[in-house]
Amino acid sequence: MVLALNIVDVFLHIDKYLGDVVKQYDQWTYLILFIIIFCETGLVVTPFLPGDSLLFAAGAIAATTGSLNAPVLFCLLALAAITGNEVNYRIGRLVGPKVFHKDTGWFLKKEYLERTHRFYEKHGAITICIARFMPIIRTFAPFVAGIGAMKYWRFAIYNAAAGILWVGSFVFCGYWFGTREIVKKNFSLVILAIIIISLLPGTIAFIRERTSTRKARAAAGEESSVVAQRKGRDE
Repeated sequence: MVLALNIVDVFLHIDKYLGDVVKQYDQWTYLILFIIIFCETGLVVTPFLPGDSLLFAAGAIAATTGSLNAPVLFCLLALAAITGNEVNYRIGRLVGPKVFHKDTGWFLKKEYLERTHRFYEKHGAITICIARFMPIIRTFAPFVAGIGAMKYWRFAIYNAAAGILWVGSFVFCGYWFGTREIVKKNFSLVILAIIIISLLPGTIAFIRERTSTRKARAAAGEESSVVAQRKGRDE
């Protein structure tokens, strides 16, 4: 419980924590941010790392303090996002089929993989772009693609475009809006709004999926009941 509260606190006050990191590590902050974004997108065991909020906060700090350079952030973190997905894709190609049909713990649930797989089947290759803006799904999308659902050249094109779009939009939004007084005074609320908005599409899709599944089961149950009743009359 304490760990969960600490994680929530980091997410909601990520500007303060990132500001402390900049003060303590100075230019090494670029490397730290690179590693976080790389792991968040490249390793299926770390979907809990900050993504959207971290990019926005980094852009805001670049604008307000000047201790970070926005174009450098954009180039480095776009590279981290693209190479992270590349590694995730290759891991999926290597070990995906072995873990897809079983649960290996809370961090690699079969449910997450199946949900992402269904999302991929519904939206096709564009999933790599859409998933960039959806926490958890963006971590598992390249892994599922690597299992064999997408040709590499297609994945590489969508991956590069999505990585540039995702990092650029959040870093530069943070840079442009981070200096606004209303944003600075309500930064935690802005971060919370980013988190909620990014989780909304996945949540809606999950609710719809659960609802349709329940309806299908109910319809199947009714049909079985009718068949059983007919058999009883015939007998």
